[in-house]
Amino acid sequence: MTTIYTNLQAVYQRIVLAARQFGRDPAEISLLAVSKTKSAELVKEAIAAGQTAFGENFVQEGVKKIASLTSLKPCWHFIGSLQSNKTRLVAENFDWVHSVDRLKIAQRLNHDRPDSMAPLQICLQVNISEENTKSGLDLQSDEIKDLAKAVACLPKLKLRGLMCIPAEVYDFDAQRRPFLRLRGIFMELKKEGFLLDTLSMGMSHDLEAAIAEGATMVRIGTAVFGERNR
Repeated sequence: MTTIYTNLQAVYQRIVLAARQFGRDPAEISLLAVSKTKSAELVKEAIAAGQTAFGENFVQEGVKKIASLTSLKPCWHFIGSLQSNKTRLVAENFDWVHSVDRLKIAQRLNHDRPDSMAPLQICLQVNISEENTKSGLDLQSDEIKDLAKAVACLPKLKLRGLMCIPAEVYDFDAQRRPFLRLRGIFMELKKEGFLLDTLSMGMSHDLEAAIAEGATMVRIGTAVFGERNR
């Protein structure tokens, strides 16, 4: 057994235990293994261990890995900040984008998505901790609903849900609060008629708090692949 196999089993177990603790079905929660700065060989090890979905923050790095692992057909998620001049590469190579926070980016992704590919799966990023240094939609404005309406009308995109990256804290109750806020927005949008099924929230240090508040996808890097290469 490889270290990555062992790490993945430990993360899967954390997900199962947290789900059971908070009265949820573990099958409702998927693991996105964040492979940014990690080699294609390590991703291949994770695939061999049964992991199928991977998250990348940097466009060129992700595209290079995708090209080298095409035959293995994992599902690729772009989770980093996205600039307008990189939308074509993302639209042509990734299956999901979690970090849409501007209409211009959504429109460019829609324009750049090849007709031969399935619609690009989209999460809107919300700046849930209201940090000036973080990307994401303003928690206190109507722009979340407005962007959701616009994305839902773009034919080559499919709106799936919301994503957040809260401030890093280690008190469990403090971790839960921003996830609770995001879940509230998620439920409001569903009441408005949006067909959403994805809450992308929770990382290596706070996945239990995210699961407690309804996460359907947790984004785990360090606990799977070890500390990030810098």
